[in-house]
Amino acid sequence: MQLARFFRHLFTDYWSVRRAFPPEAMRAIEETIAAEERRHDGEVRFAVEASLPLRDLLAGVGSRERAIELFARLRVWDTEQNAGVLIYLLLADKRIEIVADRGIDRRVGATAWETIAGSMQREFSAGRFREGVVLGVKAISDLLATHFPPRGDNPDELPNRPVVV
Repeated sequence: MQLARFFRHLFTDYWSVRRAFPPEAMRAIEETIAAEERRHDGEVRFAVEASLPLRDLLAGVGSRERAIELFARLRVWDTEQNAGVLIYLLLADKRIEIVADRGIDRRVGATAWETIAGSMQREFSAGRFREGVVLGVKAISDLLATHFPPRGDNPDELPNRPVVV
């Protein structure tokens, strides 16, 4: 393991998340997710984690593996249309991972998710964390609306509130 990564994770804490995403930013993200989900039958979740747990850090777990673990733990896969998408931000590594369920992923593919993550990263690099997440949620919703337009009642299958891990 790289020593620099170890120290980044050691010193990136809950307060780092609060500085990047104060309560009003979290509310804005939640409201954006709720509004965007009315446009499609998919589900979008946002999770941010300051740093990895020590056991995962020592085991060399990367942001992608952690995102997949959270995708399962948050039950993003558990939607009727298999159209759930998780946006995961590991603050210590400054890594964004987008994990999509098989229903949407087979229609969209990795390039689309990488493009969205890159756009979000540019906003984050400029210190615009709320704006970056909102941009990502809207871009993902555009894809979901294309492939999973709303049918009938369009229930909200997953919580819209961002998760701080």
